[in-house]
Amino acid sequence: MHVNNRWLVLAIVTSTLFLIVIDMTVLYTALPRIMQELNGTAAEKLWIINAYPLVVAGLLPGAGMLSDRLGHKRLFITGLPLFALASWCAAFSPTAGLLIASRVFLAVGAAMMMPATLAIVRHVFVDERERALAIGIWAAVASGAAALGPVLGGLLLEYFWWGSVFLINVPVVMVVLPFACWLIPHSGGNRQRPFDLVGSLQIMFGLVGAVFALKELSNINASLFSVVASAAVGALFLTLFVRRQQRAAQPMIDFSLFRNGGFSGGVMIAIVSGIALTGVELVLTQRLQLVLGLSPLMSALMLLPLPVASVLAAPLAGVLLPRYGELAVIMFSFTLSALGIICLLGLFSSALIWQMLALFVTGCGLGAMFTAASTSIMLNTPEEKAGMVAAIEDVSWELGGVLGVTLLGGMMTAVYSYGLVLPEGLVSGEAAYDSIDEALRIAAGMGAERAAQLTGLAYGAFDRAFLAVLGSAAALLVLTSLVLRRVLRPVHCVK
Repeated sequence: MHVNNRWLVLAIVTSTLFLIVIDMTVLYTALPRIMQELNGTAAEKLWIINAYPLVVAGLLPGAGMLSDRLGHKRLFITGLPLFALASWCAAFSPTAGLLIASRVFLAVGAAMMMPATLAIVRHVFVDERERALAIGIWAAVASGAAALGPVLGGLLLEYFWWGSVFLINVPVVMVVLPFACWLIPHSGGNRQRPFDLVGSLQIMFGLVGAVFALKELSNINASLFSVVASAAVGALFLTLFVRRQQRAAQPMIDFSLFRNGGFSGGVMIAIVSGIALTGVELVLTQRLQLVLGLSPLMSALMLLPLPVASVLAAPLAGVLLPRYGELAVIMFSFTLSALGIICLLGLFSSALIWQMLALFVTGCGLGAMFTAASTSIMLNTPEEKAGMVAAIEDVSWELGGVLGVTLLGGMMTAVYSYGLVLPEGLVSGEAAYDSIDEALRIAAGMGAERAAQLTGLAYGAFDRAFLAVLGSAAALLVLTSLVLRRVLRPVHCVK
């Protein structure tokens, strides 16, 4: 039955994938308003964004193992109602702290569903060409959702309060759940496959410690002790996790998979594309609203070429991969992405239409990169490890998103903070150096002349940070493409 309904099954799993991925980036446009209404700090600002993808990344390896043990369908339909309940809690959070906690709860439901989505696609599509196209569509939804997040956030904020960016998940889950129970076939389910709770906690604590250390580096007021201590904690738990997996008879992550160049190259592509996409979107949405003064809706429309291009390019890459080969498609996608970001860098003070064109080029490259990564990862591994492999891929995307926010978002904060030079006596305290949000909030309570001076200096500092982030993202793509040329080998193509 599942063979006849395979395209309906694909629609079901990709609709939930859309919700999972979009919650990574939907807050970018909503963040200025959330910070204003919840009076959040700069640290809370980063954790409101990072809590969700970071916890998802920490839980995904264990969820992949659990998916192989209990069955992909069972874990998928269990995660759906949890995701809806957590979305409801996030929508009505009265404080920044409770919003962060709700995002953690949301991550639990997402981690249960995400590895199952790709494992189910792999199971129901048996024809090689159809499977490549299906994975391309899966990747199109993933990349399109990540890019569409700020756009959807801007549209909702134009007419509703900020909690609507979460509440929209609830009716979608209610519609999808009965169809998922009916149409998705049972797959996986090996009771001999263990579940490693200790390993799951180790990798989560390790990632949290490492990311916190990176985040603190961007804080001009951070102490050396907090950076070193959190980095040491992260390194300790990640080392314990790796050693535990190497000794395990049935590891949560089989590190021998990384000896396959196609698999390790796909993981690298997923992480780097996640860094580039989230970093560029984060800094661009902040600039559009805080520096250029665009409304959330106008910011959303400005970003629209990115998801549109990504959705168009991802399935097209799935069709081209069997014909032209992995390496050719990957190199072309990296070239397009880097070219788009470099154009955006050069056109940042030009008319918005030219910036939108640069975003379209960037989106084409990123969409193709998503498909190439998914195909490399899923088709270079055995069927019986589908849940584990899907989890590793999902971890790569989520980790890329976290690193994009942490590294490029941290760079944005650091360059702004260190580049902001204020005349003595203009403001009291250090809050204006914390973020441009704080500087504009302080300026709103000052006289016109002093406020204009403060905002002008803050805008200039933020623009320098914006250019630093774009330049770093483009350089990362170029360097990674050079590495991939050595990691990946040309494969036989279908003519």
